[in-house]
Amino acid sequence: MKLALCNEVVADGRDFAAQCRLAAALGYQGLEIAPFTLDDEPHRLPARRIGEIRGIAADAGLKISGLHWLLVKPAGLSITSDDASVRARTLDVLHRLVDLCAALGGEIMVHGSPAQRRLPDHGADAARANAAKILAAAADHAARAGVAYCIEPLAAPGANFINTLDEAAGLLREAGSPALRTMIDCSASVQTEREPLDALAARWLPTGLVAHIQVNDRNRRGPGQGADPFAPLIATLKRLDYRGWIAVEPFDYVPDGAACAARSIGYLQGLIEGTP
Repeated sequence: MKLALCNEVVADGRDFAAQCRLAAALGYQGLEIAPFTLDDEPHRLPARRIGEIRGIAADAGLKISGLHWLLVKPAGLSITSDDASVRARTLDVLHRLVDLCAALGGEIMVHGSPAQRRLPDHGADAARANAAKILAAAADHAARAGVAYCIEPLAAPGANFINTLDEAAGLLREAGSPALRTMIDCSASVQTEREPLDALAARWLPTGLVAHIQVNDRNRRGPGQGADPFAPLIATLKRLDYRGWIAVEPFDYVPDGAACAARSIGYLQGLIEGTP
C-alpha cells in the first residue's frame, strides 16, 4: 500500500514546491493533484511546465499518483448536459487531463466532480446515457495512456448520480469500456453503502473493478479525526494484498491543512504497522 496526500489539503498559501516538501517530510509517498490548483486551465499546461511540476515532485522524493476533482476548472463543463457542444468540450478537457496525468507520471484519474455530472429533473435517462458515452471515451483514452480511469461514487445531496458502488458497476456495464473502473471514497461509502468499509473492500477488490481508495471520515475530516473505524479496512487491504494508492482526502482541515495531513498519516501508518 502506498500513501498519497491530496494536494489541495496543503495548497492554501503554499506553492507546489512547498506542498511537495511538506508531504514528503510527513512521510507521504505520493501526491494526488487537483488540477485546478495548478492553473485555471490545467488541461492547457505547456509541456515545459508539466516537466517542471514532475521534477519538483521527484526532487522532493514524491511520485505524482494521479489526478482528482477533474472538472472544477475551466467553468461550464458537464458529462450529462443535453448540449452537444458542452459535452464535446468536456470530453476534450478530459482527454487533455488524461495526457497531463500520464505526462506527470500519474497512475489514477478519479472522476468525482458531482456538480459537472448532475442529472436533470427531466431527461435523466438521456443524461445518464450521455455520461456513459463520455466516460467510456475518456477511459479508453486513459487506457492507451497507461492510466486507470475511475468513476467515484459520491454521497447525496452533493451528488445525485452514482452514489454507490453497485450504481458505479451498473454504469461501467452500460458504458461497455473494460478500461473504466471505480473506487472507494470512505466518507461517501459510510454514508451510502449498507456494508462497512472492510466488507466493501472484501467484496469489490477481487472483482478488479476497484482501482483506488480515498480515506476520510464521514465528518469530512481526516481518518482518525472522527468516529469511523479504519483498522478493519486496513486489515482487509493487507489480507487482500492491495498494492494500490490510498489517498488522504479530507475536506474539513482541523486545525489546519498541514496538521490534518500530519495527523492522518500518523494514524494510517500506525494501523498499517500494527495490523497483521
